[in-house]
Amino acid sequence: MRKRIAIFVAIVQSILFAAHWFIYRTWSDFWIAADPPGISRLGWAVAILSVSFVAATFLAWRYTNQFVRTIYRIAAVWLGLLSFLFFAACGCWLLLGAAHLLGWQLRNRVLVGALFGAAVAAGLYGVANAAWLRVKRVRVRLANLPESWRGRVAALVSDTHLGHVRGLGFVRRIVARLQKLKPDIVFLAGDLYDGTAVNAVKLAKPLGEIAAPQGTYFVTGNHEEFTDPRKYVEAITRAGVRVLKSEKIIVDGLQIVGIYYHDSTWEPRLREILQGAAIDRTRASILISHEPRHLAVAEQEGISLQVSGHTHGGQFIPWKWFASRIFGPFVHGLQRFGKMMVYTSYGAGTWGPPLRVGTYPEIVLIEFE
Repeated sequence: MRKRIAIFVAIVQSILFAAHWFIYRTWSDFWIAADPPGISRLGWAVAILSVSFVAATFLAWRYTNQFVRTIYRIAAVWLGLLSFLFFAACGCWLLLGAAHLLGWQLRNRVLVGALFGAAVAAGLYGVANAAWLRVKRVRVRLANLPESWRGRVAALVSDTHLGHVRGLGFVRRIVARLQKLKPDIVFLAGDLYDGTAVNAVKLAKPLGEIAAPQGTYFVTGNHEEFTDPRKYVEAITRAGVRVLKSEKIIVDGLQIVGIYYHDSTWEPRLREILQGAAIDRTRASILISHEPRHLAVAEQEGISLQVSGHTHGGQFIPWKWFASRIFGPFVHGLQRFGKMMVYTSYGAGTWGPPLRVGTYPEIVLIEFE
């Protein structure tokens, strides 16, 4: 395991070194007339930034204090800016090549200044956009829904990623918003925690203030399962939230199945759990599963609605396009899969860079018809 982690870290760091070198060389070649002797101050700054995220991540996995949180936030924001700057650097060389082919005259400083400036502006917008939590409202008609549930509203919250970027203040803000929205039931669809070193009990405590009449229910995501999830499950349970451990419950006639992340990733195991839950196909049912995966299994076993998160929609361009390639139409929003409806949330928080461009953080309100 350690060897695999070491190899993975080495690959990631090598990619980061290459990206930083490419950006630095692009800026130097386009902005500076000639290379100064030795390594410039900018070169040293870029070298430090190139190792900042990996180093901050290792610290975040072991320590939780203000210093580590500050270092991690700076490194995470820079990682997002790096992505935009990399594509800006690519644009510089592509436009320069096109200009040579077409015989155009380009001023290199103007070109690199414009593209790098646009990249920084996009990154700053992404930070602000990621902090602006929206409320998304959808209506869902489910066959055989108990009459008592018609007109009721479920709140779906996923991917808060509580840790070194978003902490106690963020979860309090979400709870305060839920209190104002007054949903009848709340689904917490995994990745409540980021997986870094945190005071899990302290962060979960505000969840006990959610006053949903039909209860609040949680399932684990992949980030809770990076290590032993029991510390998170115990903290959430202590807060008064019901953790669904790959089981079915009935809430006022509505079947609700909550599944652990690791049980949802392997198709035979997912089918086994759903068959063991003995879904009554003559009554509506909801599956809370962190990732919109193996939808055919859930649909075949009689699930009416699956609610998920995990994708983040890719968070920001261009990764948004890669996420869409992986998850297709189920990357975000309300979609139909056979007889089953599926809602995938963008999530309320962020992972890694706290940026969103082309997506937005959301709390989802699902009104049943």
